[in-house]
Amino acid sequence: MNRIELLIKEKGYNMTSFAEKMNTTRQNLYAILKSPSYPTLEKVAETLDVPMWQLFASPEEVQPKKDGLSLTCPHCGKDINIKVE
Repeated sequence: MNRIELLIKEKGYNMTSFAEKMNTTRQNLYAILKSPSYPTLEKVAETLDVPMWQLFASPEEVQPKKDGLSLTCPHCGKDINIKVE
């Protein structure tokens, strides 16, 4: 399962209900997610109510904390903390 499919599941959708929210069919959703365009990725992120970078980050890179998010820098391996208000 790819990251977008995991986010869809985490947000409480199945592929059919998410396709309906995106105003498309389930079959078309699978097709466009195989090789999505930038505008499609924007629409998916907006519909899931997540920043676009989360469509590419692994679950290990996105670790919710009570006061924000913690990411791991792919270059140096240090934690990057983002405060969410």
